[in-house]
Amino acid sequence: MKRAGILGGTFDPPHIGHLIVANEVLEALSLDEVRFMPNHTPPHKKKNEKVTSHDRLQMVRISVNSNPKLTAETIELGRDGASYTYDTIKALQEQEPDTKFYFIIGADMIEYLPKWYKVDELMEMVQFVGVQRPTYKEETSFPVIMVDIPQIDLSSSLIRKRVKEGKSIKYLVHEEVQKYIEVNRLYES
Repeated sequence: MKRAGILGGTFDPPHIGHLIVANEVLEALSLDEVRFMPNHTPPHKKKNEKVTSHDRLQMVRISVNSNPKLTAETIELGRDGASYTYDTIKALQEQEPDTKFYFIIGADMIEYLPKWYKVDELMEMVQFVGVQRPTYKEETSFPVIMVDIPQIDLSSSLIRKRVKEGKSIKYLVHEEVQKYIEVNRLYES
């Protein structure tokens, strides 16, 4: 049976922290692959109207290009409305019945798990994998496998802020992602 990690998020933009998380979980759990899954409309965040789903997907593809075990998963981008993990995992399992899915979340989402749509059913469908994030607790009553990763306090919102302020994002994102942001004038004020 294939073992695939799913790292969902807005990836607005994807940064080196996302790559570190994916690689550490891939190695720690001996997964066959980790898929970066940009969501269409996350139920808990406002949508950035200036950066399209196409832009976010392109930046993900650029970010994962150098590692054949990291890929982009587009299933959520094809759906309208709010993206719920329950619906996504159900669809993935129907498409790939011989794949066991591991859904990777940060400690910020571990705290939020009790509020997830159909969380109890979801726990039966997928193995959750948690990673630490600075200032968040990892405590939960749900069966979450914790993977110890190097701590890096980096967020997409910090990168957007730095671009808006005209500050460097060198080494915070893949070099080609930085070029994509510059060429397409993303996140500028």
